[in-house]
Amino acid sequence: MNTFAEENYLKALFNLSNDKGEVTVQELSIELNIKMPSVNNMVKKLAEKKMVFYESYKPLRLTDKGKKEAGLIIRKHRLTEMYLVEKMGFGWEQVHEIAEQIEHLQAPLFFEKMDEILGYPRVDPHGSPIPDKNGKVQWLQYKKLSDHKAGDVVKLSAVTNSSDAFLKYLNSKQLHLGLMVKVMAVEAFDGSVQISYGKKLQETLSKIVAEKLLTEAL
Repeated sequence: MNTFAEENYLKALFNLSNDKGEVTVQELSIELNIKMPSVNNMVKKLAEKKMVFYESYKPLRLTDKGKKEAGLIIRKHRLTEMYLVEKMGFGWEQVHEIAEQIEHLQAPLFFEKMDEILGYPRVDPHGSPIPDKNGKVQWLQYKKLSDHKAGDVVKLSAVTNSSDAFLKYLNSKQLHLGLMVKVMAVEAFDGSVQISYGKKLQETLSKIVAEKLLTEAL
């Protein structure tokens, strides 16, 4: 059984992995806000458990065993977030910290029942894919709102930033997942995007915001 700290490291490694599946010790240190020597010590422990490929001065990579363990932790987190929103009425901006605590429960039947009650959802409240019971993730093909052109009609399907501040900002604009949005214009100068949706005939989003909204074409 892994400790809470080890699980947090595995999850961070999984989330930070680039296209090559690599993460530097410095990136991990910054993400977890933990000093480099402590990160090195923990990574060595995970390497001893066959969770991480570790060599001095080289990027870190999760082993197949490490990927599975990380995927299962993320599965518990995202199922919990979905349950809190769908069955308990929490806002999508309220669930992260609660799920951070519940994800460490070692109770497979509990999460299987949660999955069943929810109807086996594919994504969490923020549009991120929920790993299956083997920790496998089916990545979904989305396009950033900022990459669309005027005239495109799209569905908001995910966000790449699930911070409390960002989600509250989206709430203030009445933007939510599943919403149909029409791109009215894209400003060449700063990349800001004008959209219309619902009763709003024109809303301007900065490029920073538009890059964090993932869409599916209709």
